[in-house]
Amino acid sequence: MPDHRPSEPAPTPPVEAAAEAASIPAPRRDDPVRGILMVVLAVAFFSCSDAMAKYLNQTLPSIEIGWMRYAVFTVIVLPLAMAFGGGPRVIRTQRPVLQILRGLGMLGSALFFIFAVRSLPMAEAAAISYISPTFVTALSIPLLGERVGIRRWIAVLVGLMGVLIVARPGGAAFQPAAIFPVLSAMSWACGIVITRKMSGHEDTATTLVWTSLTGFVVLSVLLPFDMRMPTGFEMLLGLGIGVVSTIGQYMMVVAYRFGSASLLAPFSYVQLIWSASLGYLVFSAIPDAWTFVGTAIIAASGLYTAHRERMRRRA
Repeated sequence: MPDHRPSEPAPTPPVEAAAEAASIPAPRRDDPVRGILMVVLAVAFFSCSDAMAKYLNQTLPSIEIGWMRYAVFTVIVLPLAMAFGGGPRVIRTQRPVLQILRGLGMLGSALFFIFAVRSLPMAEAAAISYISPTFVTALSIPLLGERVGIRRWIAVLVGLMGVLIVARPGGAAFQPAAIFPVLSAMSWACGIVITRKMSGHEDTATTLVWTSLTGFVVLSVLLPFDMRMPTGFEMLLGLGIGVVSTIGQYMMVVAYRFGSASLLAPFSYVQLIWSASLGYLVFSAIPDAWTFVGTAIIAASGLYTAHRERMRRRA
């Protein structure tokens, strides 16, 4: 899912490569209001996908839910990638190992988040997963050779502090499942760093195809070991997860055709509001005060990290 995809701040890693596929056509024109609206709607779709995954987690194995998501995504996007990416040659890659590693990173991100919402409230899982930009910063040093200044390191530490406030390890409210959104964020960050490493060498559609196929193949191998025959309603929800998350990724890319990243990126944090609202409406989960405090700290850290990244690129 280009070097630094527009939807990078999105915490839910719902087969992120869809965003890259949609970025092939269409010129850029400024319409910030429309861009902001598209971002807000996109993250609403992400939250709906998370809510459906959490609901299915009550009766289906997480591996099976992930397989449904990737199956639908592959069926929808693969033909489009081949149509716009030059036919069968879109599968050819100069860096197959990196493509597979990226696909595994994005798959891990999606699966760990599904594991997270099985046990955690949606708002808490989403808030913790927003730590991903700080992991991108940390991984960029050994893997990309980037230099990170003291201010960005402070932002990393502040973001981690926000995660600790939300998760509260050692407290009565702590749940071991809080590690899953952290692992989701770390996996997603690995995928983004690998994307940067391949930048300029691989076509967007090629990366999309390899990401989707890697996840689908791995989950297809694992599925027989952890599955249950779904009911018709469960199959419908599984289809909905794939369709809704793909629509959300497409809308996110469309949004960045109407406004700059610096303007639109902060509005991706509206997903935290959507997640909290759906968590309350569907699962009667009410975030406590510490969750709101930690979420605000994580958001501030992520926004500052994005700001420093833009300054670094302009330098």
